[in-house]
Amino acid sequence: MSSRADVCVVACAEAFRGDGEILAAGIGGAVTVLAARLARLTFEPELLTHDGACLLTGDVPALGEAPGVVEGWLPFREHLWLVLNGRRHVMLGASQIDRYGNTNISCIGDWSRPKAQLLGVRGAPGNTRCDPTSYWIPRHSPRVFVPSVDMVSGVGTDRGAFDLRRVVTNLAVLDFRGPDGTMRLVSVHPGVEVAHVVAATGFELHIPAKVSRTRGPTVEELDVLDRLDPERTRDREVAA
Repeated sequence: MSSRADVCVVACAEAFRGDGEILAAGIGGAVTVLAARLARLTFEPELLTHDGACLLTGDVPALGEAPGVVEGWLPFREHLWLVLNGRRHVMLGASQIDRYGNTNISCIGDWSRPKAQLLGVRGAPGNTRCDPTSYWIPRHSPRVFVPSVDMVSGVGTDRGAFDLRRVVTNLAVLDFRGPDGTMRLVSVHPGVEVAHVVAATGFELHIPAKVSRTRGPTVEELDVLDRLDPERTRDREVAA
């Protein structure tokens, strides 16, 4: 039987479907890394994956293990070339996100005197302006899904984002195919109702006439996940 974490990993992996030979980069935890590796080992074999540092991997190792086959060296300057030329699909996290997909990983409160200092914008502007970008948010709540972000780190559909692909949370899958590029509910995970998602979102969410149920992993996908993450690190990352 699959867990909520298994469903979330598969939903994140689906973001990479159809990407072909570009770098799939999961940032911020086990779920996104597993998603890229699962996609490569199943329905998207042309994806490029890396070891989290500077090596392109020829095989797909389990979490925490070194690759057995190295395809190439990926120094920072080459990584930036991929970013600037749209050859990377990154799955990021966000401390805040609004209805257009503008995200904040910089500070909470007025930027001139914030209540809390976070990471800073880092690579979010370049990623969202130049590359396909998706988001993994393990705790769907009104504190994260806000009417307006305190500072724009990654740009949204109203600010020229290149391709905001999807948002996966512990409750649902969302995209930006609502009116005027706003956030739309695509599916709810097993055991979750649309009303739960609406209550956990701090802005008006576009709800289509039919909302599907997020699919669970196939037998093959579950077997791959168990080989990639035998300690089930993914379960500790996902809020039930």
